[in-house]
Amino acid sequence: MEITVLGPFGATLGDRSVTPTAAKPRQVLALLALQTREVVSVPALVEELWGENPPRSALTTLQTYVLHLRRLIGAALIERGGGCAKDVLRTRFGGYLLDIDPDHVDAHRFERIATAGERAFDLGDNESAARLLRSALDLWRGGALADVAQGMPLDIEVTRLQERRLGIVETRIDADLRLGRHHALVAELSGLVARHPMHENLRARYMIALYRSGRQWQALDTYADLRDTLVVELALEPSGRLQHLQHLMLSSDVTLDRACAQELEKLLA
Repeated sequence: MEITVLGPFGATLGDRSVTPTAAKPRQVLALLALQTREVVSVPALVEELWGENPPRSALTTLQTYVLHLRRLIGAALIERGGGCAKDVLRTRFGGYLLDIDPDHVDAHRFERIATAGERAFDLGDNESAARLLRSALDLWRGGALADVAQGMPLDIEVTRLQERRLGIVETRIDADLRLGRHHALVAELSGLVARHPMHENLRARYMIALYRSGRQWQALDTYADLRDTLVVELALEPSGRLQHLQHLMLSSDVTLDRACAQELEKLLA
């Protein structure tokens, strides 16, 4: 069984789709997929489906949704020559468990590859880090669970995934900066800064990519844009580390050179 959550939701078993079309069974399967081989408690599923005001029939209705999912899985198993749906979507004390290889869920595969990329980055193997992190990010096809209604439990999971994705983007950019790919990064970082206008880490990397591409005035200009936004909207100044980066650029400090990449990373950490 293969499940995709890093974009539109989908589930297949062999050549057959087992993606439920109704909203609430989709929520159930999505939450189970994000916690593969772990028991998801009945209270957590009830909260996902109905929030703080579940109907009196909540437990019975949840069982109906599980039965529906098992029928979809069972029909696909029959096409493949047999198998029991209850061995895939298992009942456990107090909840349910989706018993499939975690690597068959793209979110878990993303985490495995991303962790390997982070490990390579920490070891200074920047080529491997950039390759692995890019491979992890390529698994994303849009916002997580873009077409699934979300209660509180799923919303928490989606927020975690989106934040993790952005963190991996930052690390991959750092690996590319270490490798001297600043020219290629300018366009990507321009888009990221436009989507996250007050994200200081992305802004700092954009400034560095511009500076190393011989566009010092644009690097300083994007700092000024951020400062104006922070002052007007939040009555705040940029952080001390971003101000320090501006001062380094004003003085054309050698710390900004690619050869001092790791020293600069420490200053901005």
